[in-house]
This record gives sequence, structure tokens and C-alpha cells, in this order.
Amino acid sequence: MMDVPVGELVVLAVAIAGGGVVTGILAGLFGIGGGAVLVPVLFEIFRLIGVPDDVRMQLCIGTSLAIIVPTAFRSYRTHKAKGMALQDVVKLWTVPVVIGVVIGSALAVVAPAAVFKLVFAFIQMTIAAKMLVVGDRFSIAPELPGPVTMRIYGTVIGLLSALMGVGGGSLSTMLLTLYKRPIHNAVATSAGLGVPIAVTGTIGYMLAGIPHMGELPPLSVGFVSLVGFALMAPISTWTARFGAILAHRMARRHLEIAFGLFLVATAARILSSLVM
Repeated sequence: MMDVPVGELVVLAVAIAGGGVVTGILAGLFGIGGGAVLVPVLFEIFRLIGVPDDVRMQLCIGTSLAIIVPTAFRSYRTHKAKGMALQDVVKLWTVPVVIGVVIGSALAVVAPAAVFKLVFAFIQMTIAAKMLVVGDRFSIAPELPGPVTMRIYGTVIGLLSALMGVGGGSLSTMLLTLYKRPIHNAVATSAGLGVPIAVTGTIGYMLAGIPHMGELPPLSVGFVSLVGFALMAPISTWTARFGAILAHRMARRHLEIAFGLFLVATAARILSSLVM
């Protein structure tokens, strides 16, 4: 890979720092772990420095999961302090989501980049439709299902999270609201799932990217860029608390609308990369 000029490195560093601020605030605000914004931001950064398209999305996802680890932990601590997280759901889903993440990480070895882009965009748009159009007019049931069904849900959330590079917040928030759980409880609970998803996914993508090391930027361990992690993780971790505080001050419907619009924007950007 060609050397990157100093001027371009400065621009990239500023972009990464700015992305870190936005990522942290969104992580706390929506309980998403930041992956839904990290992946598009990293996608543009890695495109500018010449990372090949066939490994770029996987590198974005792996790096995103690594950055999510401290961010999700900070966000969950803030939400937990507010007493809003559904602790029984967090405990029930932890093992299943890890299993799902392992499966998703294994797919990163063989699946083409387009698969990750399509999964990312489709899930984002589905969740956005729920938040913006359907709202509370549709629900699956007034109460959460039994342990078996919940474990199946957890496995699917882990799998899709690994394919999207997110902390599972977008998926679990939508699911919990479909079972009539208040949005603030859903967001707080989703933040708790980000830690096991991100840790497992980071390890999985490091291993999955080993055969592609020749195509990846310097200081990458498999599909995880240590440079991206080192620059974005501290900033996003510090700013996550502000997003969590803001979430508890917003009206429920306002939070849902903001969440939905954000998801539409990120999905549109990833889809556009398939045709450009």
C-alpha cells in the first residue's frame, strides 16, 4: 500500500477524532455502542487510504467492534446507574449473543464484502421503519416470551451484530419495544449487551482477517486496525456519558424519531457504496 502524505494523515486524524465524538454521544443516546455510525465513518477513512474494497467492510466491522468495547462499557455503567436496564434480560441473553457473534465472525472468513453491506443496510432500514412509521401501533406481545425463545432471539442478535459491526443495540432495542418495553429501558438494556458482543466480535475478526494481512493497512491485527482503535476509542468512551445523560432527558417519541432518522442516513450511505 502506498504511503499516505502527512497532510492527508492530519485530515484523517481530525476526521477520526470528530467521528469519535459523534460515536460516543450516539452510543450513550441510543444504546447502540456506536457501531452504526462507526462503520460508515471508518468505511470512508479506509477508502481514502486505499484499503481494497473486498476487505474494507470487514476491516470496518472488526475495528468498530474493538472500539465499541470501552464505549459500550461506559454507556452501560451510566444507564445502569439510572436503574433503567432490565438485568434479567441482560443475563439471559449474554451467552446466546456470544454464540451468535462467534458464528458471524466465522462467516467473515468466507463471505464477500457485499453481504456485510447488504445486511447492515437492510437491518438499519428495518429498524428505522419500526421507529418512524410503525411506532407503537404494532407489537408482538405485551410481555417478553419464555427463556427458549429469548435465547433464540439472543443468538440472532449476536449473529447479525457480528455481520454489521454493531453492539447489538439497534436490534435489541427494536425487539424489546415490540414487546412493549419502554424505549428508555430498551436502550439501557441494549447497552449492556454491547460489552460481550464487542469483546467476542473483536477476537473473532482478528482471527478471521489473518489470511488477508497483506491487503490490510499497517498496524492491523486481522480485521482490526489498531490505529483506528487507538484514536477513536478514548474519545468515544469519554463522550458516551453525555449521550446517556441526554437520552434520559428526552421525550420518548423524540428519542424514537431521532433514532430512526439516524438509521436511515447510515443505511443510505452504505447502500450507495454498492453502486458507486
